Amino acid sequence: MGRGRLSSIQLLPEPCAPIVAWASAALNKNDRTQTDIYKEFVDRLEALQAEFRGELEFDIPSFKSFNRHSLRLAEVTARMNDVRQIVSSLSKSYDPEDSDQLTIIASEAVKSLVMEIYASRGEKGLDPKGAMALANALRAASQAQSVSSARRQKVEAEFREKATEAVEKVAKAKGISDEGAQSILDQILGVAK
Repeated sequence: MGRGRLSSIQLLPEPCAPIVAWASAALNKNDRTQTDIYKEFVDRLEALQAEFRGELEFDIPSFKSFNRHSLRLAEVTARMNDVRQIVSSLSKSYDPEDSDQLTIIASEAVKSLVMEIYASRGEKGLDPKGAMALANALRAASQAQSVSSARRQKVEAEFREKATEAVEKVAKAKGISDEGAQSILDQILGVAK
């Protein structure tokens, strides 16, 4: 199942990308009307066409198309804000170990999403830009997992070291045998017998 027909905004050539990005940012700010932003969008596209003196030809998207783009952008932004709020509330209620687990889950979700996007492209494949974006997403997800795992291992090693020192001090002060101290340490560290 493909993603359907490309919109007139998606069909704009690469030199128009900064103008589309500007319009998207302006729409997200919510400090100007959509009509006002569209007017400036058209002005900027016309200026770009004039700059290229006929060497760059494209149709300027209609207001209707711009409105659809605005609605899609608002929907995506709302979803991202929802995710940001959920992650923020979850991160406050989890300890570091749970946070590591959350990072792993999120990283796996990103990896799955990347694979779904790749698979949905079918025979069309990916253009180099799209392939690089997916590769970067995979690399970032893997790095997040690695950092999370490395941090957890460091915290566990520090805890193990401090627990060992504390048990040795108490064992010496209370006259506990080395075997008894090791048994206590094993219980603290969760070593099953």
